[in-house]
Amino acid sequence: MNTSPVINVQQYGKVAVVFGGRSAEREVSLRSGQAVLEALLSVQVNAEKFDPAEQSLHELVNGQYDRALIMLHGRGGEDGTLQGVLEQFRLPYSGSGVLGSALGMDKVRSKQIFESLGLPTATYQVVEKSRFDAGSCEVIMRAFGGAIMVKPAQEGSSIGMAKVNNSTQLLKAIRDAFHYDNQVLLEQYIEGNEYTVSILNGRALPSIRMATPREFYDYEAKYQSDSTEYFCPSGASVELEQQLANLAEQAFDAVAASGWGRVDFMCDKQGQLYILEVNTVPGMTAKSLVPMAAKQAGMSFEQLALAVLDSTGLDK
Repeated sequence: MNTSPVINVQQYGKVAVVFGGRSAEREVSLRSGQAVLEALLSVQVNAEKFDPAEQSLHELVNGQYDRALIMLHGRGGEDGTLQGVLEQFRLPYSGSGVLGSALGMDKVRSKQIFESLGLPTATYQVVEKSRFDAGSCEVIMRAFGGAIMVKPAQEGSSIGMAKVNNSTQLLKAIRDAFHYDNQVLLEQYIEGNEYTVSILNGRALPSIRMATPREFYDYEAKYQSDSTEYFCPSGASVELEQQLANLAEQAFDAVAASGWGRVDFMCDKQGQLYILEVNTVPGMTAKSLVPMAAKQAGMSFEQLALAVLDSTGLDK
């Protein structure tokens, strides 16, 4: 198909591509934002970089921009705080609103919502920093009966995550995760295939299956390793592909997400799917998954960037 979008880019006005920031995911955000900025400029959108770590938000909302495309990953950009500022100043912005962003960022509350709606998610337990008893690790390991994934409640890109197989590892992983968050999610480790489904303006894109020789799909596997394999098409059966799409859309709606994003899954050896989390500002780097799924669906990176920009017009 023709990958050169024929569109009136003047309709967007002046666009601030917001990326960088101060979160632990700053480096990934810089790469995502730069890629999106270059794509928009290549199709003549009047776009500029805006980095909240280097510029005051007053400059973003003082009237010189017509809309904001958010490429901030993690705290301060993906958790509803920036979205709240932009709501107050009535500046249209991409992706999910305040509630969807906050819930999508919070792994614990997301899982509680999935569980309450009967959506499949792995067995879990929440550990609070203020009440954590180091002596409880043996009991926790026995309760799970196998390997555990340890995750800070509100970090992305697998930052602070670890897979543990015994109480000594669990104690260290929890303490490490507390460096990032006061609340830590302990989740039953699922042996099987990992899938992800991108959502773009109400549409589920083709699923992707990831495979890594590392213990799990961690930060290095996502952004640094050349040994990670991506399968798109994923090789899922027609039935499984439809199931992934349906569950992704349900999970996305459950946390009030909108516009665009990504839903991650594990599929165990019996074929049971488990929703891991919803990402409301996924990566857009050279190794990122949303551009890969969009390409499989017949979209160029430029068309994808414009589709994300189109989400600035959505009612949050």
